[in-house]
Amino acid sequence: MDGGILEPSLYSIKALAILDNDGNRLLTKYYDDTFSTVKEQKAFEKNLFNKTHRANAEIIMFEGLTCVYKSNVDLFFYVVGSSHENELILASVLNAFYDSISQILRKNVEKRALLDNMDAVYLAADEICDGGILLEADPNAIVQKVAIRNEDIPLGEQTVAQQLNKKLEVVGSIKPGKVLQSAKEQIKWSLLK
Repeated sequence: MDGGILEPSLYSIKALAILDNDGNRLLTKYYDDTFSTVKEQKAFEKNLFNKTHRANAEIIMFEGLTCVYKSNVDLFFYVVGSSHENELILASVLNAFYDSISQILRKNVEKRALLDNMDAVYLAADEICDGGILLEADPNAIVQKVAIRNEDIPLGEQTVAQQLNKKLEVVGSIKPGKVLQSAKEQIKWSLLK
């Protein structure tokens, strides 16, 4: 076989990153040992930011890697692949990453909102890519998998209506009028004790 032809691989993503407008990392996930130490990773991120923060392009070949990026307000989103990786695949990952975070943050894509929802942002990154393998590129599917359900909200943070609806779902056959009557009786008896 010819030594110049590369075998196709599922491991298409080397890194996902979100940097702030000073080039500081907010979220980074590296999926191989191209940059094995944190010091190497931070140096790469700083150099990449310096190269891209004033540029108008969406793709750059940098240090032998293909990098696609997008900026919004005070955030920079990056997807990094090898030099022979298909740019369209990396761009679709970047768009899925950005669009899912945009939906999670309710179109308020800025540093403060990102930091307030960092748990969901990390979950979104994990839904997109695992170990460098692209898992999902549909932002709606990603957001749906990341969305917090009412059952996951601690009981103390739920509203009375959420708790009542949850009880009605469990019971199912009780009519709302009977539920209200039963609740009134329980309150009455608890006050009389």
